[in-house]
Amino acid sequence: MKGKILVTGGAGYIGSHTVLTLLESGYEVVVYDNLSTGKKEAVLPPAKLVAGDLEDQLKLEALFKKEKFTGIIHFAASIVVPESVENPLKYYLNNTVNTTRLIHTALKFEVSNFIFSSTAAVYGLPEQIPVPETTPVNPINPYGRSKVMSEWVIEDTAFAHKQFKYIILRYFNVAGADPQGRLGQCTPRATHLIKVACQTALGLRDKLEIYGTDYPTPDGTGVRDYIHVMDLAKVHVLALEHLQTTRQAGIYNCGYGHGYSVREIVDTVKKVSGKNFKVVESARRPGDPAILVADPTKIKTNMHWQPEWDDIEEIVRTAYLWEKKLNNL
Repeated sequence: MKGKILVTGGAGYIGSHTVLTLLESGYEVVVYDNLSTGKKEAVLPPAKLVAGDLEDQLKLEALFKKEKFTGIIHFAASIVVPESVENPLKYYLNNTVNTTRLIHTALKFEVSNFIFSSTAAVYGLPEQIPVPETTPVNPINPYGRSKVMSEWVIEDTAFAHKQFKYIILRYFNVAGADPQGRLGQCTPRATHLIKVACQTALGLRDKLEIYGTDYPTPDGTGVRDYIHVMDLAKVHVLALEHLQTTRQAGIYNCGYGHGYSVREIVDTVKKVSGKNFKVVESARRPGDPAILVADPTKIKTNMHWQPEWDDIEEIVRTAYLWEKKLNNL
């Protein structure tokens, strides 16, 4: 075994795919998840699932004492932007405060490798496209702010405690599912475009809404960088190995470096599914940038990351097949 890794939120979408990739890479994995949005069946054996909340300090410390982890990958967070605007305290408590609790426990039990699940939302409405890691953080909602604050806690802790090393991964738009059909996105009220489009193609929704058709983009709709969940899962394993071998902390964007518009995604889902479905044009949502595309140069250079699934039709196909399986269609 390469080591024993604690994965918080490992029963969720990205977490479960990362757990699978860790197992296949020779790690022992313990998942800690309160199952508020994650599914216990998404934690594939031989990974162990411990159900619990991060604010349960006694349970958390007992787990650290028992398992003797060599690293932590921290996913557990609330991630719905509109909800964060309506209920900001939930986001600051669940995201920032619980991250702080987890780091405090990691220091107490001398776990020095920490991988943090962050987001491109920390950039807000960036002017430079593609977005490099040097772009100033300027989040425009409580979700993004809660993640920036968590990043600051991590960086300040590492400055004060030299043995504590971290890698922060800022995700762009994550999509797709395990190509072997073992895992996928199970969130019932997901707002991700590709999942929603696949659900609409399968008749699970009566229409798909396009929010904003007057952006300064080639077809007027927003452009996003979509990364396949299995490529993102592999990034976490590379990040862990990078920390273990180089002890070099850092912040990395996770994306492919090119984007697709909402209309292009809709057309791809129609093509892959062979289904035509109703599309309704609506007004822009506040805070949506016209274009959000990563500059992945740093992660490709430092970690020698080579994406395997950089094909929008394949991303959509795996998402569509998973949605069919999930709904017994």
